[in-house]
Amino acid sequence: MHDIRLIRDNPEGFDAALARRGAAAQSANILALDEKRRAVSTQAQELLSRRNDASKAIGAAMGAGDKDKAEALKAEVARIKTDLPALEEQERALTAEQNDLLASLPNLPADDVPEGADEADNVEVSRWGTPREFSFTPQEHADLGPALGMDFETGAAISGARFTFLRGQMARLQRAIAQFMLDRQTGERGYTECAPPLLVKDEAMFGTGQLPKFAEDLFRTTDDRWLIPTAEVSLTNAVREQIIEDLSAPLRMTALTPCFRSEAGAAGKDTRGYIRQHQFDKVELVCVCRPDDWQAEHDHMVRSAELVLEALDLPYRKMLLCTGDMGFGAKKTFDLEVWLPGQSAYREISSISWCGDFQARRMNARYRPAGEKKPAFVHTLNGSGLAVGRTLVAVLENYQQEDGSVVVPDALRPWMGGIDRLVPAT
Repeated sequence: MHDIRLIRDNPEGFDAALARRGAAAQSANILALDEKRRAVSTQAQELLSRRNDASKAIGAAMGAGDKDKAEALKAEVARIKTDLPALEEQERALTAEQNDLLASLPNLPADDVPEGADEADNVEVSRWGTPREFSFTPQEHADLGPALGMDFETGAAISGARFTFLRGQMARLQRAIAQFMLDRQTGERGYTECAPPLLVKDEAMFGTGQLPKFAEDLFRTTDDRWLIPTAEVSLTNAVREQIIEDLSAPLRMTALTPCFRSEAGAAGKDTRGYIRQHQFDKVELVCVCRPDDWQAEHDHMVRSAELVLEALDLPYRKMLLCTGDMGFGAKKTFDLEVWLPGQSAYREISSISWCGDFQARRMNARYRPAGEKKPAFVHTLNGSGLAVGRTLVAVLENYQQEDGSVVVPDALRPWMGGIDRLVPAT
């Protein structure tokens, strides 16, 4: 959600920032609604004030024996009581219309975000690691995985396309990856482990920006709840409608949860394999902080994701997303892309975003700055630390052997119960 005061103060700047995201100018529409709403609000307040004054004057007129004046005042109060509800309803309708328009607009990009239309215009910031050289042609995970327990056919038979059934050593490896990530983020990076709800209300989805724009990408239950597309929704909404009295230390939260996405907006993309599923696990990172702390927290969150990849010795590159490729609620986003030798390409495995106060305004999440009485909106950040399924894919492809087996990375072996290699079924 956008601050109407900033739009009033600098409508041209607001429209210019929207234009960088490929959105049409909206300040004129917003300010026209705002002016109309404020005029109606002023009229309603004046009527209310006059009603109160007239009500008080009735008693004075009666006390002075001026019956005619008292009756005239009573008639005026009655007229105001008739007119006021209509004005109040008009104000509510205009406020809702203005808020709906503001809620439909994406966050404004930070000044240093490169302008661009899509992922082709993203900027590579750095690389880590050297892709392995194989003495054989490496396979993609979709070809390598079935013999190791990645059962696409059974998943599809049970639930349809983009569901997978993991068996035995493959299921154990996915659990090891998830536990390894969660333990790293809590034990070494300062995040508090949470176990949040997987079903949320409309207000929670609205708060983080999934609603109303992305309803078709979500799964909804028959009792009007939503399955979370990411734990970002539950974790970030943990501070909704609150005033945090002490935010001197950022609130860092993490959770390992299933995530559910209909992928309606990704038709035809990654239909083969385990990369884009309707149900997947992810270790999510969320931070709630003061406005002055966002940069340090963004750096910390990016590094928290990078360290997982480095511990697993998975080559990756860091990308600064352009204005046309960022998520709806983001002001600035870094993607980490892991090397997949089977595809001979880098693929996204983590997206880490600073949202400014965009989500906080939608949630009414505030804090009390030191020494000040008036609360201010918090800043929120979120990212993957990491997507578990995609990390599983990366391990399979990077650690595959010519005989079809997969060596378990050293960092994961404490969680593998003595299994150091995934071996094809005979």
